[in-house]
Amino acid sequence: MTISNLKKNTVLQIFTIFLRYLIGAAFVFASIVKIQGLRFTSETGAGSPINSAWHFFETMYASGIYWKFIGWGQLLSGLILMTQRWSTIGAILFLPIITNIFFITISYEFAGTPIITFLMLLANVYLLIWDWNKLKLLFSNHSYEYRDDNPPFSKLNTWAFLGIFYFFLVLIMRLGSDYLFKLGLVNPIYFMIACFGLGVLVGLILIIFEHRRTKRYQ
Repeated sequence: MTISNLKKNTVLQIFTIFLRYLIGAAFVFASIVKIQGLRFTSETGAGSPINSAWHFFETMYASGIYWKFIGWGQLLSGLILMTQRWSTIGAILFLPIITNIFFITISYEFAGTPIITFLMLLANVYLLIWDWNKLKLLFSNHSYEYRDDNPPFSKLNTWAFLGIFYFFLVLIMRLGSDYLFKLGLVNPIYFMIACFGLGVLVGLILIIFEHRRTKRYQ
């Protein structure tokens, strides 16, 4: 069975779309603290052993511009991936960043973090395979005529709108969660789940309206 045939499966289409939202949102969430020029934690890692993860992150944080550059790279790749429309570019940008992060996590003691980063790397590879029809032009020595094999359902404008909506939800949650958490009003993890659930609900509503509009003009 070819990739084009697999793309006809609606369940796989939805899985792929929300996988882009998920790993894209993870990058957006992690990028904000770097862009703000802040540490991951409130404590400095300067006093940690030089071969420890905390000392490594303290060194990157102290670099200033490089720390923010990583943050902007994560933010842009996550946003582009979540737009769905330019998700192939987002997946390409995502690959070197998540590969680098994965090797950092296996180079130091990060407990279960390497499992998470490995799964994100696998997810990124899956997305690149999903878009192989677009990418194989780069590896072909012969003339290649691109044919769009993405079904209409996966190209609905709804998914792009939902991606932007979800992007801003995660952005607002990340910028405001520390303050809300201090007030005891919300747990960031629960808020993240609520954002995702709200995004799914909005997506379903938009899909219903767009489906009805499409049937009306048929």
